[in-house]
Amino acid sequence: MRANILLSINLVATIGFTALFSYLIINKGLSASLLIVLIIIIALCSQLFSLFKHQQKQAEMVIRALANGDSTLGLGPDSTMRQYYLQVKDQMQIARFNAEQQAQFFQALLIHIDLAVLVCDESGQVVEANPAASRLLGKSIKHLNELGGVGSLILAAENNLRTTTDWQLGEHNDTLAIQASIAQIQGEVRRVVSLQSIKIDLQMKEQQAYKRLTQVLTHEIANSITPLASLAQTCTSLLPNELSFSDADEKKDLELALNTFASRAQHLGEFIARFRQISSLPKPNLASQNIAELLERIQTLYQQQAERQHIELNVNILTQQLVMLDCAQIEQVLVNLVKNALEVLSQQRYINNENSEDKTISLTLGQNSNQQLYVEVADNGPGIAEHVSDMIFVPFFTTKQQGSGIGLSLSRKVMLNHGGDLVYIPHDQGACFRCVFG
Repeated sequence: MRANILLSINLVATIGFTALFSYLIINKGLSASLLIVLIIIIALCSQLFSLFKHQQKQAEMVIRALANGDSTLGLGPDSTMRQYYLQVKDQMQIARFNAEQQAQFFQALLIHIDLAVLVCDESGQVVEANPAASRLLGKSIKHLNELGGVGSLILAAENNLRTTTDWQLGEHNDTLAIQASIAQIQGEVRRVVSLQSIKIDLQMKEQQAYKRLTQVLTHEIANSITPLASLAQTCTSLLPNELSFSDADEKKDLELALNTFASRAQHLGEFIARFRQISSLPKPNLASQNIAELLERIQTLYQQQAERQHIELNVNILTQQLVMLDCAQIEQVLVNLVKNALEVLSQQRYINNENSEDKTISLTLGQNSNQQLYVEVADNGPGIAEHVSDMIFVPFFTTKQQGSGIGLSLSRKVMLNHGGDLVYIPHDQGACFRCVFG
């Protein structure tokens, strides 16, 4: 109010003295009075300018403070702009509150989702990362170069990228689905990268494909094999002893052919029955179990056989922990792995030492870097050739003369049904299979 009164007084006085100045210059000409009036007019104009400048500075300070989020400054109650200032202040506070709420929502979303998200600058420096990225990659990433080939792939992308690639962390192998987008965020170029493990999904799809295949094959082949085997046996029994042949060998050849036909049909039927095991594996009946006790039972089961073959069977317990599992299924998996190791070592002849005292099988219970419980079955035999290791879990693939190729694929399916995995870990000497529990 005071500022408005002063402004009004100055305007009235300026107008009055300007009129007086005009009157004097017209009627009196140049005089001392005219000079005094001119000085007064200049002083009044200066005062007006000072008042306007003061109000402008005050408004500028209030607006700058409001823009910086400081609402302690404000316009006086007599200011004509106070109402508009309060409206702008309320709208900015509401907008800032909504923005903060939205930022908190997206931050919470990034923290709680399982999808790994990295935000990087043009050079590959990680600006932002959610906890899922550290869990997936096994460590906190500061630069994309730490990801090796995966980081190079992301940095080399000039446009949006969508692909899959293999990822290895220590002994852990994985398959990652990668999506990368390049965007302008707050005036800076950013690469927004999402990483997702699809190894389990691929394994489940693979298992489902095998299951559908086995169901079709067992249905179609078994329906054809059963009557053929029965027919061959019937033909053999119907051959009369007095049946005349031009040559006695011809009768033996016919009997041999029919017997061979019946035998192969029977073996094929048994093969189909084993085939059916893969698609009819029951769901695990989970119960709390101490795996250390399970390993001790396996050792007791095979200790005498190992001693007869001069093989040392060791059990190493590095951790004690209860886990939910189907004891019968997991025990069968371990039986298969130990049995395979025994078979390999019993056939292995050492070049430097024909004695079998150096042959060992180790059962190890421990935890990996991801705090997952695992059981490792390792031997110091010849190991598995590199060109074969990619095929060992494929159903019916085997390197044994009498093998069916069912054991490892069935064991891996058991572990997948338990939320874990069965992996082969290459060693300098021997083979190592690790049962990882989810």
